[in-house]
Amino acid sequence: MSIWLFRAGSNGEYESKFLNDKRIYLTWDDLDINLKKFNKKEDLYMFLVDKYDLEKEKTAINWASQIYPIAHRMKIGDWVVLPSKINRTIHFGKIVGDYNYDKSLGSPYYHYREVEWFAVDIPRDKFEQDILYSMGAFMTVCRIHKNNAEEIMYENNWNITDKSIPQKIDESDDEIRFDLDEYIFDRISDYIIKKFKGHKMEILVEEILKAKGFTTYRSPEGADNGVDILAASDILGFGSTKICVQVKTADSPIDRPTMDQLIGTMSNFNADYGLLVSWTGFKTSVIKEIPKQFFKVRLWDSKKIIEQLFENYDKLSDEIKTEIPLKRVWMLNIEE
Repeated sequence: MSIWLFRAGSNGEYESKFLNDKRIYLTWDDLDINLKKFNKKEDLYMFLVDKYDLEKEKTAINWASQIYPIAHRMKIGDWVVLPSKINRTIHFGKIVGDYNYDKSLGSPYYHYREVEWFAVDIPRDKFEQDILYSMGAFMTVCRIHKNNAEEIMYENNWNITDKSIPQKIDESDDEIRFDLDEYIFDRISDYIIKKFKGHKMEILVEEILKAKGFTTYRSPEGADNGVDILAASDILGFGSTKICVQVKTADSPIDRPTMDQLIGTMSNFNADYGLLVSWTGFKTSVIKEIPKQFFKVRLWDSKKIIEQLFENYDKLSDEIKTEIPLKRVWMLNIEE
């Protein structure tokens, strides 16, 4: 059995279609040819050079290495790992169908395999850093090697704790580039949740809101009447922007009823807006509500909280800076 890393678009734009259709698509623009025609990867390489007018040999090799597997190397029973770009979660599936080419589906959905998604919305915090690093390749498609990975994942309820087990990405064909941003977020996320689990996360969120210029009230630990933090603009908190904040650090993404509860609480407290914070992210039922609640509710997961830390770090209290010591690093953002 093999484990394949698959991505649903650079920004997760195809993720809902993958999950709803119970398929993985090779979302390569305008690749309107049956990949079974290429018996060797070298033949596919030559085709790509000609079709896409690729000047760099390295690019053509890289593309061929990602395109070839869906038709020739993936097998029924193999696992698929789909890291979410919409939410800080990971989806797991098992390939249950052969390769299909259907031109009638239109670009970029010509190529697909049927998948049974047996575990969705698993928080990234469930996994150790070495596992997350192995999922951090920039590739759209690549193979992950790990001894007995599927058995270990199942037995540990998706929480891999044995860092001694070696892991690597299949690098036999091309150079693998890793998503450094994602790796940094994972490292910082792991550090923060160890220090700010439970009620302390409310303190962190409150400090961020203060840094953004809000006056706040934080409910005492314990019963909170459905609201953890109240925030309002202006020095005394009498400004027109009034926000109800609910903060969750549960072990799993939160579902729709939590959002509904926040909306009800907003009415009880005469708040204009709501901020729902869930360190482990949100289930699909909540994500689907984003357009409907766009003008009333905002969602923060762990990545959004970290982004807010970066944005407002200089204005945070000395206590928070001591708890979360960060420094700015500059580097060239170019591809060779």
